[in-house]
Amino acid sequence: MNQQTLILDLDDTLIHCNKYFKQAGNEFAKRMKEWFKNISVKEVKQKQLEFDLKSINKHGLHSSRYPESLVTTYLYFCKQFNKGLKANEIEQVRKIGESVFKIEVEPFPEMYEVLDKLIEDGHHLHLFTGGDHKNQYRKIKQLKLEPYFQNGVFIFEHKNPKALKKVLRKINSEKKSTWMIGNSLKTDIKPALDLGINAVHIPAEIEWSYNIVDIDMEPNSTFAELTSILHLPDYLKEHHFYRAM
Repeated sequence: MNQQTLILDLDDTLIHCNKYFKQAGNEFAKRMKEWFKNISVKEVKQKQLEFDLKSINKHGLHSSRYPESLVTTYLYFCKQFNKGLKANEIEQVRKIGESVFKIEVEPFPEMYEVLDKLIEDGHHLHLFTGGDHKNQYRKIKQLKLEPYFQNGVFIFEHKNPKALKKVLRKINSEKKSTWMIGNSLKTDIKPALDLGINAVHIPAEIEWSYNIVDIDMEPNSTFAELTSILHLPDYLKEHHFYRAM
């Protein structure tokens, strides 16, 4: 079998991620309801998401962004309801946000099986993930993923077409035999199609609104959607005609 170059996303493609943010968000909203009797959980979550998304342009996907968005939300409602700020409440809010980046992450049940099969089939694997180096390497090391990707681990706080272009320049692979695999239409799939490589979208069970965009283009490469990463090895075998000769 001829080799293909696979660029895999990490969070919510190989391992759980958004569910931890959902848990933290629920805890934050619960705490806010205790302090502010006249707001709804929906209001809290919408305002926090608004602050979180705005900060991405400046801070990218750095892990400090999320706790700060919770604190900013707390400060916003304090001002709205003329409530005095309390240092202990701010500390509680910050700890809820930081807890997401301390939890022991879980791989998807089929992750190791799929990676082993892809290696066995002779593919070259690379990891392209968004976040700060400290937090992403924490997860990579915890799950012992380094051997699968050798020197092909790429971490960007701003995960966008410019970042993917740098990865493609670094690995210098044939576009027709290069695939981006991930859950995010915004940071994985659309950049890949824009840059002329193949893309496999594997939707996450719990998706962050930031990741959802329309693919309103006619790609020059292959674009597919799979229900599970477990189907990836067989799918690639079926599309062997895209391999470089």
